[in-house]
Amino acid sequence: MPKPKLPHNRHASRAAVAALGAAGLIALATAPAAFAEETAPELVVGGVEPIDGVKPGDVFDVPATVANKGASAVEKVWVSYSVTRGLDFAEVPSNCQVQHVRPYDEMPERRTAVCAFDQAVEPGVVYTPDRPLRVTALDRSLNEELRLRVGDVDPGADDNGTPPVAGTAPAMRLVEAQSGGEGSARVVDVPVTSVNTADYQVTGAALKGSVGDTVTMKVTFTNAGPAWVMPRKGDRVVSVRVTPPAGTSVVKRAPFCRARGKAYVCGMRSLNEGSQETYTFELKIDKRVADAKGSVALSTEPRPFDPDKTNDQADITLDVIGGGPTGSAGSSTGGSGGSAGSGSGGTSSTGDDGTTTHGGTLADTGSPTLPVATTAAAAVATGAGMLVVTRRRRAQSLSRGPSHPTR
Repeated sequence: MPKPKLPHNRHASRAAVAALGAAGLIALATAPAAFAEETAPELVVGGVEPIDGVKPGDVFDVPATVANKGASAVEKVWVSYSVTRGLDFAEVPSNCQVQHVRPYDEMPERRTAVCAFDQAVEPGVVYTPDRPLRVTALDRSLNEELRLRVGDVDPGADDNGTPPVAGTAPAMRLVEAQSGGEGSARVVDVPVTSVNTADYQVTGAALKGSVGDTVTMKVTFTNAGPAWVMPRKGDRVVSVRVTPPAGTSVVKRAPFCRARGKAYVCGMRSLNEGSQETYTFELKIDKRVADAKGSVALSTEPRPFDPDKTNDQADITLDVIGGGPTGSAGSSTGGSGGSAGSGSGGTSSTGDDGTTTHGGTLADTGSPTLPVATTAAAAVATGAGMLVVTRRRRAQSLSRGPSHPTR
């Protein structure tokens, strides 16, 4: 029985079937994505402009808006309010959960209120809470920040925060607002500036020691408040410049400090009100330098919030005990006494009464001329004895007559 003939273009047919299958898979894969793009909600938050000129103790409103720029409605939304540590919530609605969040990942300490709105948000409609959330400026407020965030999923509690606590004020609801006030992003940061001051201060040190000693030097930076300071983007970072006194060398530098020429530039871990940074150095006193003095000073970037400049710089003094002008040990301060190694029979020092004594050669008589007189008397006595011996030998020789050689 003859075999059936295969189609002449069987390879082309197989390729066509494969291409058709691939096209179908692509269509199936892309259709849901395209559909999702067309129908997915797009929530945005806004309605708040920068807030300036508030004073500690003031209470102000946060008139937020929520809008849906997508094509489908959202059945429930969550709006999060976050304020930095100079601000606090004046009251918290019962549909909001509040946390105190510690600083982490370069995020400052803050308080958050996550408010749930169990109501639909339709596309193309702008909503606003029926009454705005109220915020208080605390005594430490200065450069603050308010963050608004919206989402259709519960963000949950922050792991670095305290356990969430529900508010006790009446719940907020979203109501329709006039068009034109909607935002353009899910997250918005709004600066809040208070009229306040922060006093940056430095303190110096008074050092004392002998040449060759290693001494500890501690200088400090303090933010005496009342405000804490959160640097904003573009702000120059404050630093402390420590210059040790002349005649010393640094054996061990403080943490957060790096050498820059003869000085050290130091940073700080916190600018909270009342915070202090102590910089501890170990210095070796290499030599005595007259009127040696170092300094600790703040960097010179503009700080309009810190009007008191009288405490921006302090001295570091050094009192070298003993030693001459160049720091050489054993130099005399009581006249022309000998020094060690000069062959004078001992080292010289100055007593409490100002007299010069010579170790091992002189009793404590206070008379430096006595050794000279004693030595002269001894020399006279020795010379007289030698003269007597010479005369006796001469007399004996004359009484015996001339001597003759032995044959």
